[in-house]
Amino acid sequence: MYKALYRKWRPMTFDDVISQQHITDTLKHQIVSGKTAHAYLFTGSRGTGKTTCARILAKAVNCRSLNNGNPCLECDICLDADSGALTDIVEIDAASNNGVDDIRDLRDGAVYTPERGQYKIYIIDEVHMLSVSAFNALLKIMEEPPPYVKFILATTEVHKVPSTVVSRCQRYDFRRIKAKDIADRLLYIASQENLNLTEDGASLIAKLADGGMRDAVSLLDQCSVCADIINAETVSATAGIAGRDYLYEILEAISVNNAAEAISVTGKLYDMSKDLTRLCEELISQLRNIMLIKVSPETADNLIICMPDELERLKKLADSSELETVMSRLGILQECRERMMKVMNRRVEFEMALIKLCGNPTNTAKTIDNSEIYDKIKKLEDKISSVSSGAVNVPDRRRPEPEMKAHSPAAETEPLPNIDLKKLNLNEIPDSERWGEVLEEFRKVNPAVSGSLEGSTAKIAGNVVFITSQNRFFMTLFKNKENALSLGETINRVLGQRCVIKARCAVSAEQQQSMAEKLVKKAIDSGISTAVDNN
Repeated sequence: MYKALYRKWRPMTFDDVISQQHITDTLKHQIVSGKTAHAYLFTGSRGTGKTTCARILAKAVNCRSLNNGNPCLECDICLDADSGALTDIVEIDAASNNGVDDIRDLRDGAVYTPERGQYKIYIIDEVHMLSVSAFNALLKIMEEPPPYVKFILATTEVHKVPSTVVSRCQRYDFRRIKAKDIADRLLYIASQENLNLTEDGASLIAKLADGGMRDAVSLLDQCSVCADIINAETVSATAGIAGRDYLYEILEAISVNNAAEAISVTGKLYDMSKDLTRLCEELISQLRNIMLIKVSPETADNLIICMPDELERLKKLADSSELETVMSRLGILQECRERMMKVMNRRVEFEMALIKLCGNPTNTAKTIDNSEIYDKIKKLEDKISSVSSGAVNVPDRRRPEPEMKAHSPAAETEPLPNIDLKKLNLNEIPDSERWGEVLEEFRKVNPAVSGSLEGSTAKIAGNVVFITSQNRFFMTLFKNKENALSLGETINRVLGQRCVIKARCAVSAEQQQSMAEKLVKKAIDSGISTAVDNN
């Protein structure tokens, strides 16, 4: 029976594991010195050797004839462990055995001593999949295990493992395997399997594997049945990265702001049952390549995954785009990718993203949808109406607002100063130099109301503050007693005295309304412009 290459060539000793020497050397030293821990946590991306090292470690601690920290592979313990017949090594897949009952069974079995080896080893793969109650059950036995029991936990998502479990383990982080190490290993396997693998083919497989040895060997296995010579062209065809002209057609259309062409290419792909979510991911990958070419053209060849002829097209696209634009387009596609998982019609979502990409992507983040514009217009119209209704009692609406006495604490608890307000000439009193400090403090106290005082000035005579506002909304807002009190308390804190507040508005109601109408018209025009851009 045929055995898959990744299973056939799985490392059997620590010396066979590549790119993880910082871990394998430490484990070998522990085994030789007899100072192995009772619990280990192996974490890292897929295909980097976590489960493989767990199995090697389980064999080594029970091996009858160690070879410099490595299992001998010849004793009965090693042979039965490799065939899966050794009952002292229990391997659990937490993805399918993640309940509390499964861990209770493990805990019940741990009380029995090992049958043949020195230790009973429990390997729990994908441990992050355990339920909360299962973790609690596991924690109890991990806290004080029998001296003959050891745990080896493996996970690709260590952040999902409770800290109480992590703290009881020796943690080892597995690195992504270097592309050169993967390529060298593939060439060695190919030579042993009589496969005609070229160096460029091995190099491309190594890039596509993205640091995972298992993925690389599996792709080599897949390529071996497709062609006699496994070169870059064979690998690209097998991996599905050949014939990707449609990606560059879309990217080139985006670079010249041709939305019609980009949507047309997408429509043809959709008719051919192309998964648009996958298409979005492919575009993200190619824009990443363009970004890397822009940032580091010297080392980009080693960082990006593409065919040689594609590299030239990517470089041309990079030359015609600014880095900021490329990053903005990446952001738009990533947001589109997230939204596509939540919407019913993914095609519409993707086409909307294409239209944004063909516009001015650097300004896309600043646009707002029409509903937000209309909400703001409605609020502005309500404020205009309230100002107009509050001005009914003003004798002459064309004149500036009459002075208003605020309901401040000073007005209620202290008498007016001995100042003849009728004879007082405000023009002879300079503006208060500390009014800016009052406004700054008031913004912290009441930010929602302080905006109505923007551009205002104040004069102080005795303990009377005369405020001249440029915004009629101030007159309306400060009819509210709480607003007036908070302003009075702020003035007291900054100036060190309680003051009576008198205020006037320098802008007539008609002028204010005219300004508001201009703002409304500007907002409407902006909304229409945004709608046109988005369509």
